[in-house]
Amino acid sequence: MQLEVDKADLHHVRVVRPPARSLEPGETRLRVDTFGLSANNITYAVYGELMQYWACFPGPVEDGVSWGRVPVWGFGDVVESASPAIAEGRRVYGYFPMGDELVVTPGRVDDQGFSDLAPHREAVPSVYARYGFTDADRIYRVEREPQQMLLWPLFVTSFVVDDFLGDRGLFGAGTAIVSSASSKTAIGAAFLLADREGVDVVGLTSAPNVDFVRSLGCYGTVHTYDEVDALAATDSCYIDVAGRRDVTHAVHTRLGDHLRHSMVVGDTHWDDTATGEGALPGPRPEFLFAPDQIAKRRTDWGREGFEATVAGAWDRFVPFTDDWLTLRRRTGPDEVEAAYRDLLAGRVDPRIGDICMLDAAADGGR
Repeated sequence: MQLEVDKADLHHVRVVRPPARSLEPGETRLRVDTFGLSANNITYAVYGELMQYWACFPGPVEDGVSWGRVPVWGFGDVVESASPAIAEGRRVYGYFPMGDELVVTPGRVDDQGFSDLAPHREAVPSVYARYGFTDADRIYRVEREPQQMLLWPLFVTSFVVDDFLGDRGLFGAGTAIVSSASSKTAIGAAFLLADREGVDVVGLTSAPNVDFVRSLGCYGTVHTYDEVDALAATDSCYIDVAGRRDVTHAVHTRLGDHLRHSMVVGDTHWDDTATGEGALPGPRPEFLFAPDQIAKRRTDWGREGFEATVAGAWDRFVPFTDDWLTLRRRTGPDEVEAAYRDLLAGRVDPRIGDICMLDAAADGGR
């Protein structure tokens, strides 16, 4: 079973049941157990062509429609293996389609996991083709599976946002302005940036979310999108998680030469077409491609050093989420599709995290 979306119209969704196939030598079948859904997955769909996300799990072209399979992060179990290196019964964490199974071609196997060497995944960064064995994962806790599948990939981005800016001394700025401040990626980045000495973190959010964002305690100041003119004219970095061009224009116009760096992280307001008027003052917005900074830090610190540093930050962050995050289980194709449509329309309470299982019949009460 697969949930597929029309690449040209993300509101056009279908659930299909591809015919089962036998494994070829060297392949492994993973049963997709549960996965998290958040605004991050909408970003994957919006940037599917530009950033090669659609290449991870190619969909068919039928009747003139090019179908895509939106990537999600979650847990799966090895239920059949024609690879001598992968034992049946092992549990893995990684990148999946919204489906109930995935056939992979394991390679680069080590004690911590393996990579899918299927030809169609050669075009994407290796981090999106890697599956980790849960029994060798330094951050894995069975009771924290929901937080890991929902927040870990977002938190890695949050970590990279903070690390990228810290690595460059915040470009000489003392203020970090974060849009879509109620989103989970923004919250993680704000949590880490607020720990930096001398950094003031300012949140921009929609009016209904102001009280929630203020209650988090990691933002020194919170403004609505209509209050950009209230931003202090101090040297600042802008971290754009919302993707609202009108807000970006307003921030650039308000700060001008005080804006030291403008970073594009996400597109939670992907369907907002307002752009602002006139040329964009200040620095040109630059897209943060997390794998590049991760690769840099793995060179700087070594693989073990990088993973230990991120795990330490995660261990500090997860208890903080217990105060505001409510986990909601969405089971079966109808509920999973509803969760996807809610995210697409921006109808999700920021306090809610959706944990999904497409195949309701496989729900063993986990």
